[in-house]
Amino acid sequence: MVHEEKLLEIHDLVKDYGNGPVLKDISLDVHKGEVVVLIGPSGCGKSTFLRCMNGLESIQSGEIRLDGNVITDKKTKWSEVRQKIGMVFQSYELFPHMTVLDNILLGPMKVQKKGKKEAQEEAERLLERVGLLDKKDAFPRQLSGGQKQRVAIVRALIMKPEILLFDEVTAALDPEMVREVLDVMLELAREGSTMVIVTHEMQFARAVADRIVFLDGGEIVEMDTPENLFTQPKTDRAGRFLHTFTFEKKEG
Repeated sequence: MVHEEKLLEIHDLVKDYGNGPVLKDISLDVHKGEVVVLIGPSGCGKSTFLRCMNGLESIQSGEIRLDGNVITDKKTKWSEVRQKIGMVFQSYELFPHMTVLDNILLGPMKVQKKGKKEAQEEAERLLERVGLLDKKDAFPRQLSGGQKQRVAIVRALIMKPEILLFDEVTAALDPEMVREVLDVMLELAREGSTMVIVTHEMQFARAVADRIVFLDGGEIVEMDTPENLFTQPKTDRAGRFLHTFTFEKKEG
């Protein structure tokens, strides 16, 4: 699939916590309707890169544009930008004292000033879509990890973002729950949602991505289609990393 319209443009991004750069001159364009998956060893800068995209981490130099507009200058109102760049975290970030429905309604009603009836109809439609309408009055403590993560996805979707960021959203889940969350993300991809995903689930990455970006040491080492990167990586470093996910039966 060809994606021509650039939605997010990242140029020469540098992130430094003070003891050397975590991200070194990274550039990446994300096109409308495209799914980009970031892979790489732990500590290579994937999650930091994702958090820089919607202002949760400040940057030292470089530029990020959304819809052609620079969003990394001092005048940026990040509360407005984050309505367009939604994010789903590994830790759900649900309010424990609020029901599933109230967690979801908080954003559209408080931030976007939508009426309760309109927001609730949309929330219930989205909950039904992810198979959780019957849990709308439940509290987070009554849900499994997979259910909480699906609620977190709905909470991001109801804001109607232009792009969705997913930061290792299945890392804390039991294997059976991983599938139910990944199925929702695969469905979003099929519907043409623009997504940037950090994951260690290599089979999922291969199935969902239009492009895979392999990071190591704060740099983009290789970027290609899933088919090319997984079957014929161009760099030894990417090849070694991907080999850690394959096992062969010992003879004898």
